[in-house]
Amino acid sequence: MKKILFSMLLSAALLGGTAVTVQAQQQGIAMPAASPLSTLTQEIGLSNVAVSYSRPSKKGRSVYGGDIVPFGKVWRTGANNSTTLKFSDEVTIQGKKVPAGEYALLTIPAQNEWTIILYKDTKLGGNVAQYKQENDQLRFTVKPQTNPRTVETFTINFANLKANSADLEILWDKTIASFTIEAEVDSKVMAQIQERVVNGKEVSPALYAAAASYYAENNKDMKQALEWMKKANANDPKFWNLHAQAKIQAKMKDYKGAVKTAEQSIELAKKASNDDYVRMNEKAIAEWKKMK
Repeated sequence: MKKILFSMLLSAALLGGTAVTVQAQQQGIAMPAASPLSTLTQEIGLSNVAVSYSRPSKKGRSVYGGDIVPFGKVWRTGANNSTTLKFSDEVTIQGKKVPAGEYALLTIPAQNEWTIILYKDTKLGGNVAQYKQENDQLRFTVKPQTNPRTVETFTINFANLKANSADLEILWDKTIASFTIEAEVDSKVMAQIQERVVNGKEVSPALYAAAASYYAENNKDMKQALEWMKKANANDPKFWNLHAQAKIQAKMKDYKGAVKTAEQSIELAKKASNDDYVRMNEKAIAEWKKMK
């Protein structure tokens, strides 16, 4: 009898029957999940965002407004358990602050507009009939886009990474819905610079260089950035720090000084057999000489 049951379950599972797969798993048979679990973590600024979701596939079906996801109704945004987003720190979405913590990602797809919901109850799963709007942490709308290629398996990923933000993309079939997650960076970095560089008693060249680079890249006090980078290069100059110093000088329109510093960087880069920095410096020098 057990052999007959095993044979029936295995044959049906190979035909792709989801219910049969579940039943087989209950009988203790290890089989591939119809909607495999996926987890990913993305660093955004100095914070981490973790996603956990299950991934159904089209399998010849129409997706939105068709066989799988009806328009105008709350969707778990995936399969099986709730799709969750976990923020290690407070983030900003659509101009609204979202406290650190874990939330279910619910959506209400429509043809021309999606409603995105961060939901406080992460155990709702597919039981969306129990959804209560008062449990929303955040609700907003986005315009879906048409994907030029068909995505067979439901996918969530991160794109357009910047120093303090990233776009979370929801992709399936020919539809993309996305929104931007922003993390606070500047105040955290500036607090560290104040503590370890401005108020620091024994500041290493690496700390001076890091603080100078942050100031330069974010268009803060360029005189202070140059002073710190010169301190970084004072006793044991590194070709990468000299290159950074040259770029700061160029930003301050001291092209003559920038060329001189870049030439020093080339000498050290050649000794270290670092052709990349040699090329970068040579290209920069050629541009700066036109500006003199």
